[in-house]
Amino acid sequence: MHELPPGCLDGIRVVDLTTILMGPLGTRILGDLGADVIRIETLQGDSLRNSVPARSPGMSGILLNVHRNKRSVSLDLKSDNGRKAALAIIDSADVVVTNMRRSALARLGLDPGALRRRKPELLVCVANGYGSSGPYADRPAYDDAIQAGSGLSWLVGQVNERPGYLPTIIADKVCGMVIAQAVLAGLVHRYRTGQGQDIEVPMLETMVAFNLLDHQRGHVYDPPIGDFGYERLLSPYRRPVRTADGWAGILPYADQQWQAFFRVAKRPDLAEDPRFSTHNNRIANINELYRLLDELAAMHTTEQWQALCDANSIPMSPVLDLPHAAEDPHLAAVGLFQSEVHPTEGAYRNVAEPVRYQHAPAGLRRHAPRLGEHTVEVLTEVGVDPGVIRSMLGNNEARSSD
Repeated sequence: MHELPPGCLDGIRVVDLTTILMGPLGTRILGDLGADVIRIETLQGDSLRNSVPARSPGMSGILLNVHRNKRSVSLDLKSDNGRKAALAIIDSADVVVTNMRRSALARLGLDPGALRRRKPELLVCVANGYGSSGPYADRPAYDDAIQAGSGLSWLVGQVNERPGYLPTIIADKVCGMVIAQAVLAGLVHRYRTGQGQDIEVPMLETMVAFNLLDHQRGHVYDPPIGDFGYERLLSPYRRPVRTADGWAGILPYADQQWQAFFRVAKRPDLAEDPRFSTHNNRIANINELYRLLDELAAMHTTEQWQALCDANSIPMSPVLDLPHAAEDPHLAAVGLFQSEVHPTEGAYRNVAEPVRYQHAPAGLRRHAPRLGEHTVEVLTEVGVDPGVIRSMLGNNEARSSD
């Protein structure tokens, strides 16, 4: 871990009252930017912390990258002292991010209204499955349910034989980035006006908007003037192509790129084919075009295609084998993977923040904490009585061993 100058959020304190991935990713982005992120966890930690593989209990592999740049405080929020300690931390903060349901927050006295009555300039970002004004507001939500409810699974079904899920927790990750964006916008507004506010990031609405951006097409008009769905993206032939020795993603897009592709594929006649001469004509004949691309790809090796595409400004990439991503020469050159040594977990691979800043860089400032590692440190900072801290720690040890 290298010493970094202060990040752009240096001096901003964020309380992380989240679990699993969506909320923790959002707060990790803020921590990468230099915020002091205090993660309030249960006495047992959540499933992300306790998943396997792990070198030691409560320090899973995924946690090392998701919980970096945070301090961990372990509290029983159902106890009076635990709630009071949490409120003392929140009173010292600029931002609270939580994905607890609003009904649970209200039971604990940690709902946005209660928190902002204590501190009007506070930003409280609540990230739930569904918007608070709709009939689904109190439903629980995880990524698969949101993929289904947002239409993403329907889109998969338009290409495959049945609806499906993407093999990644896409809704959690997209909404985690939206959380960071929303908090940053709230901080800019507070900088200009001094006002705090209640911010809501609903997963379902966020992902429906995300999916409609390219697929609404002619249905953006009332009444619709064309079919729903972007034909190119819904083609069953839109997929990596098999080259002479592997797989690659080859995507001529502009007119001149397709003309160059047909030329290097030794099919100059296709460059004059009216079906493929313009963007709109290509979209109307996308299945036939992609079938041709699939056939023609086999004439060269992946390396040969890379050279030909580079020479003609045609977007192309070999299919990356993710377990070997660190061996990719470009990813190695830009330093996306960093070898680090965690004070308790030993050597591990840190995936760096990919956004580059000329000033106030983002990066690893603090390794992922053990559960409750900073409880005493943080509670002392916010003025909790030492006797109360000792009493809480004793009770916490007893409860966590039950």
